[in-house]
Amino acid sequence: MRRTIVLSAVATALALTGLTGCKDDGAGTAVATASPSPVTASTTAEPVGAPASTNPTSPVPGAFDPEQALAVKRAPYSAVMSVTSEIAGTPSFTTKGRVNTTAPMTGRMVLRSADAPGEETAVHTEVVLAGDFSYSRDLTKPGSGWLKAPRSDQDQADYAQYAALLLATGPSARKGMEDVAGVPAHHLSGRIEVEQIAAIDPQVYRSMKGKITAFDCDQWIDSQGRTLRFEQRMTIRGQAGANKITFTEFGDPVTVTAPTNDEPATGS
Repeated sequence: MRRTIVLSAVATALALTGLTGCKDDGAGTAVATASPSPVTASTTAEPVGAPASTNPTSPVPGAFDPEQALAVKRAPYSAVMSVTSEIAGTPSFTTKGRVNTTAPMTGRMVLRSADAPGEETAVHTEVVLAGDFSYSRDLTKPGSGWLKAPRSDQDQADYAQYAALLLATGPSARKGMEDVAGVPAHHLSGRIEVEQIAAIDPQVYRSMKGKITAFDCDQWIDSQGRTLRFEQRMTIRGQAGANKITFTEFGDPVTVTAPTNDEPATGS
């Protein structure tokens, strides 16, 4: 039973990775392929309202035009990605780790469920995305080996094109400059139809098609066109669901290799 719970959680983590996407310009039993994010469901969902601007009136130094920022040619880089998946305003899973932002995404992250430590359904799993494979191990069981599986999330989202979709909705998408963790950022917001993401985020399109019609999207980009924060929100079966992602600590790309069973756990 415990093994089934962990494998399901790993599948959720990989689905979140595919959903949040990052393209900007081993040993063990195979893990099941990733399933849709927990905020998608087999019902028609209507988007919920966008969050209010965190600083709608006060000017922020370093203002820039978002279209010009997106046109900046960037070298490959890595960032610390933090993801929180919520159902009805309550976090269900969190994922955090350093990832390389070129597709396909590679990196290491730790997945935690919102369950209290020690409960049977609590999940604390380390995930490594390296090359064509994903690896995972249960951190609640010291000495657990890695589970290896072929990756199913090779198609990554292109955040720049998500921003372009938002800008294409018209002037109302430009919410203005805001401060995001001390960095000047332009806030974009709008509603995106599922059919619009078929080309820019094929994995998410496949998981959402026929299940929801649209979702609300908010994105904060810096002067280099890098995404600092990204949110997707929708209402499913009368409950609000959301994925909230932040990118921090930008740096050079990191080398990611297949893990070995004798290496220490990443921890939290």
